[in-house]
This record gives sequence, structure tokens and C-alpha cells, in this order.
Amino acid sequence: MNSGDTAWVLGASALVLFMTPGLAIFYGGMVRAKNMLGMLMQNFFCMGLVSVLWMLLAFSLAFGKDHGGIIGGFDLVGLKGLYSGSVPAYKDSFALTIPALVFVAFQMMFAVITPALITGATADRMRFAGWVVFLGLWSLLVYAPVAHWVFSPAGWLFKRGALDFAGGTVVHINAGIAALAVVLVLGRRRGWPDEAMAPHGLPWTLLGAGMLWFGWFGFNAGSALGANKVAAQAFMNTHEAAASAMLGWLIVERIKDGHATTLGAASGLVAGLVAITPCAGYVGGISPLFIGFIAGALCFLAIQLKYRFRYDDALDVVGVHLVGGIVGSLLLGFFAEKEVNALGADGVFFGGGIHLFAQQVIAVLATIVFSFVVSYVLAKVIDATMGLRVTPDQEMEGLDLSQHSETAYSFGELGSIGRIG
Repeated sequence: MNSGDTAWVLGASALVLFMTPGLAIFYGGMVRAKNMLGMLMQNFFCMGLVSVLWMLLAFSLAFGKDHGGIIGGFDLVGLKGLYSGSVPAYKDSFALTIPALVFVAFQMMFAVITPALITGATADRMRFAGWVVFLGLWSLLVYAPVAHWVFSPAGWLFKRGALDFAGGTVVHINAGIAALAVVLVLGRRRGWPDEAMAPHGLPWTLLGAGMLWFGWFGFNAGSALGANKVAAQAFMNTHEAAASAMLGWLIVERIKDGHATTLGAASGLVAGLVAITPCAGYVGGISPLFIGFIAGALCFLAIQLKYRFRYDDALDVVGVHLVGGIVGSLLLGFFAEKEVNALGADGVFFGGGIHLFAQQVIAVLATIVFSFVVSYVLAKVIDATMGLRVTPDQEMEGLDLSQHSETAYSFGELGSIGRIG
């Protein structure tokens, strides 16, 4: 065990947890005022339910004793034996220099924020009770298996040679395609796209974006699982990709719409953070500038697709996280350098040929197909049994009052902030 590595990964775990409130504020500013607390609650609740499920079962399914490269076993249920034990499959070149429980904590924060990303697509219309059930089942049946495939050295995609440093497939593609599946079941918001549904608090969105940018250093650099050169490279790559993606998004936005907006700046930097996530510890030099800029431009164009195909991705989760994750995962097949990380591979631009790119394509397609199908079935079953969407009257009233009997803001005679009735 290395005390420096342990201290850094513990700190990185806290940074990643901080991203979930950041995401809540980022999304909260983009919804209408009557849905602010509904959005915050859906995100904050992930920190409660997913954390408990992670300890009880999900970590074991993701990182327990391997079963055919598909899923972990039940050997680590309740984190049995991990105080003095080790994580299966993490040996030889992948041996951990941190206690097993530190690894559990770090990965738990990934499991928390991943389903929270979905809430941006379903904003303004999902029942809280329906979200609770979907969240629990999705964490066990979708997130845990995909994490095993990609993150565990025993997973079938890992063994094929697919690379994902910090969650391009496991987190962003996984959540992005699940978001698309759920909105297809939920249907469009009342009045969309004809009725204007402008963000009620863009300063909140910019604050949330800043919190995400800050926390993302733990997300990516922490995935080196040590205080080392790879962590330093991942840290630098993360910042530069976010910066260049902001520029890419704003340039295309200015050309297309005639304005560079604050919402565009926030969305652009997040697109860059998403795209660099799978690449962070495998690329070097000026590669993150190219990856970020390309992602910023393409994600801006991708958000226009919802109007063409008429799916109501309220806060552009599909356009930013699904597309950004795909862009980053595939570009890794071109920009990866083994000189940066001996545990990685060389991409097309560094003499590695087409092999890595082919494995990245397989990983992207496998994640999309599996997550979409299971997420769609889960949403359909929940909708058919207990209902996934609020009633039309509740949607008009807003999620704050209809789901939580609270309001985010006080307006004179409406009384103080807090519980109503």
C-alpha cells in the first residue's frame, strides 16, 4: 500500500461525489422554476439509494469474482472480507496500491452520478416514485454489468483490449442511451416543442458547470488510482479538453445562430469533459485540444437532432453525454499513445493500426445495445405497473409542489421556503 496514492484517491472520491450536487445545480438552472426542487431531489436521492445498493450488492456484481466476463458474483456482498482483502482480478500489472475499501469508495461515486445524468433528459415530467424504482433496478441490472465488462480486468470488453480510462462507455454512453430509452417511454413534455420552456436560472447552470469542471479532476485524474505521472497527464488533459470544447461549441453556435451564449459555454465545456473522460490517461501532447474541440462542435450539432426526430431530451443528455461519450471513445482509437500509459495502446495516429479503434467500436455498440434494451424494458414495465409519468395536472403544477409539497423560491404571500400545508 502507498500512502500517497491512498490520500489522493480518497480526495478524488470526495471530488467525484461533489459532482452530483454540481450536476443537480447545473440541471436545476435549466428547468422552469416550478421544477427546480424536483430536479435537485432526483439527483440528491442518487447519493442515498445508490450508495446503499453499492455496499450491499452492486459493487459485488461489478467487481466480484468473474462469471464469464459478463458479471461479478455474490462473493463481495456487503463488502465481505474487503477490510483486509483485495479486489478480484486486480493483480499483476493491475495490482492496486490502495486499500480495497478506497477503491470501493472511489467507484461508488461513479455509480452515484451515472444514473443522475439521466434526469436531465426526463426533466419536468417523471414521477419521483417511478424514478426511485427505476434508479434502483438500473443501478443493479445495467450499471453494474457494464462496469464489470469495461472496468474490471476480468470483463470481456477489457480483455478484448477496449480502453475506457474513466467512464466514456460505462458512465456517459451508458447513461446517455438509457436517457433516450426512458424519454421514448415517457413521451414529450406538454407543449414541447411549440411552447417556450426557457431556463429559469442560468447563473445556477454556470455555477453547476464550474462545480462539475472542478470535480472532474477527481473523476479523471483519480482514475489513475495513484498519485503518479498518469494522474498528472489526466489532470492536464481534462482541463485542456474542457477549454477547447467550450471554444468549439461557441464558434459553431455563433456561426449558426449569431450569438455565443452562456448556456453554450456551460454545455460546451461539459461536452469536452465527457469526451476526454475515456481518453484522459491514454493521450498526451496537444491531443486533448483536438478531442475537446471536435466534441464541442459535434455535440452542439447533435442537440439539434431532437427537433428533427421529435424526442424530448429536455436538457440535452443525449446530445452531450451520449454523443460526447461516443466521440471520445472513438477518437481514443486514433489518439492513444502507449508512451503516455504503458497499460494502454497505440492508436491509428501513433502507429498502432486499426486494432484499438475496432475494439472501441465494439465497446460502444455493445454498451448502446445492452443499455438501451434493458433501460427501455425497465421503463415500460414501471410505466405499466405503477406509472412513470406525472399526471397532466401535476405537470402543469410543477414537480416541486406535486411530488415534494415544497417550493424552491419564496414569492411574497406564498410564504417562506419550505413545506406547504
